[in-house]
Amino acid sequence: MLAGRDLMAGAQTGTGKTAAFALPILQRLAPLASASASPARHPVRALVLTPTRELAIQVAESFRDYGRHLPLRSTVVYGGVDMNAQIEQLRRGVEILVATPGRLLDHVQNKTVMFNQASVLVLDEADRMLDMGFLPDIRRIIALLPGRRQNLLFSATFPEEIRTLARSLLRDPAEVQVAARNAAAELVTHVLHPVAREKKRELLAYLIQTRELRQVLVFTGTRIGANRLAHQLRRDHIQADAIHGDKSQAERLVALEGFKSGKTSVLVATDVASRGLDIEGLPQVINFDVPHSSEDYVHRIGRTGRAGLTGEAISLVAPEDMEAIAAIERLIKKRIERVLVPGFQPSGATVAALMGDQPTRRARRPAANEPARRPPADPIFSKPYEPDAAPPAASAPKAQEPQQGKRKRPQVAALLGGLKRA
Repeated sequence: MLAGRDLMAGAQTGTGKTAAFALPILQRLAPLASASASPARHPVRALVLTPTRELAIQVAESFRDYGRHLPLRSTVVYGGVDMNAQIEQLRRGVEILVATPGRLLDHVQNKTVMFNQASVLVLDEADRMLDMGFLPDIRRIIALLPGRRQNLLFSATFPEEIRTLARSLLRDPAEVQVAARNAAAELVTHVLHPVAREKKRELLAYLIQTRELRQVLVFTGTRIGANRLAHQLRRDHIQADAIHGDKSQAERLVALEGFKSGKTSVLVATDVASRGLDIEGLPQVINFDVPHSSEDYVHRIGRTGRAGLTGEAISLVAPEDMEAIAAIERLIKKRIERVLVPGFQPSGATVAALMGDQPTRRARRPAANEPARRPPADPIFSKPYEPDAAPPAASAPKAQEPQQGKRKRPQVAALLGGLKRA
C-alpha cells in the first residue's frame, strides 16, 4: 500500500482490517497535511466507501483516533440524518472522507463535494455492498474520480462476484489473504439447538434466562421479525431492543449505546448490523433465524471472538433450516455441535435427522436386465371398463294429456293488454 499499488485484501472479521488500510493512508497523506484553516488546503484525498452507517461511523472513528496527532481532517457522511451538518463539515475541507454510497451521491448532486484531487479509493466490505445492490452507485462514484489513483478492496469474504469487480477496477493488484477464504474466526465455538419452529422464541428466552446471558446479539431474517421478537422478549422480562434499516439513525445509535453500556442485555438485529458493529468483548451471538447465505453466517458470528477473545455462536435450527446449515458447514469446513434442550426439540424422526444420527438413504439402482420400475398408479387408469350391472331405468315420459279439439291460437289481444273482460 505504501508503494501505491492496488490491493485486494481479505481476512477474518475482527482482525483489524480497518487499521490495515487506515494507518498506511495516514502515513501517505502526512506529507501533504496542512495546518492552514483554508478549505482549499484540505481537499478530499482519500475516499472510503462502506455499506452501512454503523461501519462508516466505526471507520471514521478509527481514522480520527489513529490520526489525532496529524493536521489531517476527516469526516463521515451517511443517510438517515440531516445533511446540513455534513455540508458544513465538507465546506471546511476534509482530506479523508468516509461515506455510504447513497448519501455521497446526494452530496455530489448538491455540489458540496469534489474529488479532483482524490488519490485513494477504499471499498470496505465490498461483498456486502454488492449484496445490498450498491454496484450501480459505486460505478457512478468511480466515474467521478481521477483516473490515476490507488484502489483498495477490503472484505472478510471474497465471492466470485467480488473478483469480477476487482478485475474491472484494480490494476495489477497485490492479493493478501490472511486466512482461508470465507473462514470463520477460530476462537468462536459453534453450537446448534434443534427446535420446533413454533418453540424458537420460548427456547431463546429459556437460554437467556437460565444461562444468565448479559450481553447477546440476536439475528433475525426480517425487520418485522426483529421488532416482534424484541417486543416478546420484553414481555418475558428481558431487556431487549431492535436495530434494523427501518429505524432512524438516532434510534439506531440509542439502541447501540444502550447495548454497549449494559442497559439492554439483548440486541435483536437484521443483517444490517452484521457488518461494522464492533462491540468490545461481546460473548455470544445467536442466530434466531439461520441466514440463507453462508457468508452472512461468517459475518454474523464475526461480531464475537474479536481481538483475540473467545466467543460463542448459537443457532436455533428448525427442520427446514437443515439445508442452510449443511451449506454453512461446508463453507466453514466444520461440523457444528448439536445439543438438544429437553422440552423444545421437534418430533423424534426429525430430531434424528437434525442430530445426524440417521444414515443417508440412497435410491437403489436397477440392474442392467431389470426393467425400470414405475411408481404404482391408481388402478382406475389401467383396469378395463366394466359397465354397471344394470343401468338405471329411464324414467318413462309423462303421458301427454289428450288434446280436446284443436289447439287454441294465442290471443294476441291478451298479449297486448287489450283483452275484453267477460
